[in-house]
Amino acid sequence: MADAMTLLSFGPEGWGDELAAGAWLTIRLALATVPVGLVCGFLLALGRNSENRYLRASCDAFTTVFRGLPELLTLFIVYYGGQLLLQRFVLLFSDIDIQIHQFLAGLIALSLVFMSFASEVFLGALRAVPKGQPEAAMALGLKHRQTMVLVIFPQLMRHALPGLSNLWLSLVKDTSLVSVIALTDLLRQTSIAVGVTKQPFLFYSVACLIYLALSMVSSIGLTGIERWADRGMRGNRR
Repeated sequence: MADAMTLLSFGPEGWGDELAAGAWLTIRLALATVPVGLVCGFLLALGRNSENRYLRASCDAFTTVFRGLPELLTLFIVYYGGQLLLQRFVLLFSDIDIQIHQFLAGLIALSLVFMSFASEVFLGALRAVPKGQPEAAMALGLKHRQTMVLVIFPQLMRHALPGLSNLWLSLVKDTSLVSVIALTDLLRQTSIAVGVTKQPFLFYSVACLIYLALSMVSSIGLTGIERWADRGMRGNRR
């Protein structure tokens, strides 16, 4: 027990600093992915709900591809394939060597996956809003942008929140994939600690507890957000 506490302590003799830094990077990566994924996912949903068949087909094809590919394969395509394409493009003008940072590659890959699944959630939420709502808003003289912001979007978010909550919890776990491209997230730091100390059960158990703690805190926060968004509907259900 004393040895375990020493290994997990903060300072030169322990790995607490490294695990904390890895957990913080994991949180930062997840938080950076969410706004990109939400905005792009919403735009994809609008495209899939469009009356323009070419736009609808393009958005459907995009989401089908990145929902069907394994997340790890998407990460490899972005990190290695994107770096290769960028390097070839730069070589047309200069001989500078270009390297894509692992954090940026992880952010792009996770955003592609997140926005693809988020578009499905938003699309279902869009179709759950009664069609009479925008028609009534137009009859009251609201413009299209006002109708979207004041009438459709609040109802859409209330329908979408449960699905988006699940996507966030999946995203927190999917951040562990970036360890394969040497980004020092929680799993990467844990693997390094295991390699040095030869204590796999101890460090992987601690990593599990940290991921569980992140999920529990997220669940509490998301439940609070859902209750806040649903506050106007509780009185109507009585």
